[in-house]
Amino acid sequence: MGRLQGKTALILGASSAGNMGQHIARRLLAEGAQVMVSGRKADVLEAFAAEAGCLWEPCDLTDEASVEALVGTAHDRLGGIDLAVNATGWGLLKPFLETTHDELVAMTALQFIGPIHFCQALVRRMARSRGGRGGSIIQISSATATIMFHDHAAYMGTKAGTDHVIRCVANEFGAEGIRANSISPGVTETPMTAEAQTVPGLMEAFLPGYPLGRYGTSDDVAAAVVFLASDECFMTGENLQVNGGLTLRRNPRPDEIAASVARATGG
Repeated sequence: MGRLQGKTALILGASSAGNMGQHIARRLLAEGAQVMVSGRKADVLEAFAAEAGCLWEPCDLTDEASVEALVGTAHDRLGGIDLAVNATGWGLLKPFLETTHDELVAMTALQFIGPIHFCQALVRRMARSRGGRGGSIIQISSATATIMFHDHAAYMGTKAGTDHVIRCVANEFGAEGIRANSISPGVTETPMTAEAQTVPGLMEAFLPGYPLGRYGTSDDVAAAVVFLASDECFMTGENLQVNGGLTLRRNPRPDEIAASVARATGG
């Protein structure tokens, strides 16, 4: 503990109870960082901040002005930003031919355009040439930005695109003291997967894809965030596959999922 003593952190995507953003916030607080959490739901943020002992500020990642205001407020209230994490996401599962234009626009706004605006606002304040002190930008991505999964194209494509933007930030602003990296979990027990976890046999269908023999947890991801945020990290432009080796193998096919559910339900 105490690896991030004296550092300041902004976490976007922490307004669902028990989600990955909140787990990351708790770990950073335990490591000594001063933390601000953000997201769309002010009531959830306020309750979490009061319980965990951190600052909070609402933000809509799809609104550029809201993002700029958040980063400016965080910079002022924290006295600078050493670490910023974007843990937002929308796990849309929909057949490719049924995905609508409006869904594509919404997904792109949240998982591609918004993260770019977030990085822009951060770089403006972190860059040493602008009076900043450098820092670490972390994008929570997904193993599916690298390997395939059916009926998930909009999510996968925007995550993959944002991973490449992170590489651009790392390349262009390393001289400013800024490191930028992605973290790619696989199946993780979070509010986003809560419904899937209730379907008998569904989660079991994924397990053969994990060489380490278990699914990931939000705490696994939080541990990687601590490393990327620490002064020990000499890494930038990378995508850490924090998924137990899933990307060495594959996700299950739809027929394999159906078969696993059928076995579990006696169908």
